[in-house]
Amino acid sequence: MCGSVNDLARATLSRRGLLAGAGTAAVGASLSGAAGPAGAAPATAPRTARGHRTQLVLLGTSGGPAYWPGSTRAGIASAVVVGDRFYLVDCGSGVVRQARSAGLGNASHDTDGPLDALRGVFLTHLHSDHVVDLNNVLTEGLFNGLHLVDRQVPIWGPGNRGGLPPLFGPPPAPPVVAPDSPTPGTREMVDLMVRTFATDYNDRALDNRKPVPSQLFAGHDVPIPAHLLADPNGTPCPRMSPVTFFEDDLVRVSATLVQHAPVFPALAFRFETEDGSIVFSGDTGPTENLVELARDADVLVHEVIDREWVEMLLPEPRTPAQEGLVNHLLHAHTEVTDVGAIAEAAGARTLVLSHLVPGSWPEHKWRRAHTGYSGELVVGRDLDRIGVGRRTRRRR
Repeated sequence: MCGSVNDLARATLSRRGLLAGAGTAAVGASLSGAAGPAGAAPATAPRTARGHRTQLVLLGTSGGPAYWPGSTRAGIASAVVVGDRFYLVDCGSGVVRQARSAGLGNASHDTDGPLDALRGVFLTHLHSDHVVDLNNVLTEGLFNGLHLVDRQVPIWGPGNRGGLPPLFGPPPAPPVVAPDSPTPGTREMVDLMVRTFATDYNDRALDNRKPVPSQLFAGHDVPIPAHLLADPNGTPCPRMSPVTFFEDDLVRVSATLVQHAPVFPALAFRFETEDGSIVFSGDTGPTENLVELARDADVLVHEVIDREWVEMLLPEPRTPAQEGLVNHLLHAHTEVTDVGAIAEAAGARTLVLSHLVPGSWPEHKWRRAHTGYSGELVVGRDLDRIGVGRRTRRRR
């Protein structure tokens, strides 16, 4: 969905001929599932995982760039915690504040945490809702513990797309943004962020004696084999087996391509620790690549969308353009009624739903994901913790 919610809202306005005022209110109600605040995540305490050395922490579970009316979910972001360190997966809105709220790193200190315990950032793709607060990690991080990390933090994500996506809908085509480099990958994006905020970095270094970016972090493109990236507009994404691209003393991380066209490359990640495995689907429609990556995983964190919401927002009869938009939205994501079968095929022991679209939908609607799935289902809420492996025995 990512970039398509606003398009859907505009299409709805056009179709129904809504005007300002009452029309805007009607669209607001439809975006929230006509549920208002009652549609938000339940106001209950987050799940805990005491005694587990390896944990999944859901920092934000909202899908898409929309700030859903009635929802308190933060932007999409998760942490893989291993002992006293953690690794971020995506950097949606509010990620640093959520890391502090989750008690990661030295979260109780004014300026020395929580990013003092950060050891890597992994971006599934470069849609805004997945990277919007990466800059806050890198810049404001200087006053939230990043300056204390004793090694360069790697930022891994997809590489340059290699060409613009095709025009969706009839011409004329819009102007191309940054035509000299219209589809930068992760390495180039991080470099451009540093240049954009050079004033701040230089001032902090000269006045506050903070480290400069090259001492703190570096962007890297996940090394997907070149022949799989040759056709960025191919559908579906190429079939492949996972590629291991990062390893330190605590985790080993593999990636595969997933189906989020026209965004390409879009990635899913698998984290392996001594305690078990956690897989992140990223944004994707159903794909065999993900099933292979998630084989026998302890935890599969999977995005989900509800067709009911899409069809409510764009009811029949639809114009050809609206029908195409609905098909695009549903094919680039996984419906709630399909995700259980994917987790079952992979043999994942626990299925965790995140990147929920719409983010304001009541929890019981997401429980339909249990259809066709025999494992444990968790409808993710911000700050939930899910343990991996056996609990550590406490000394008496």
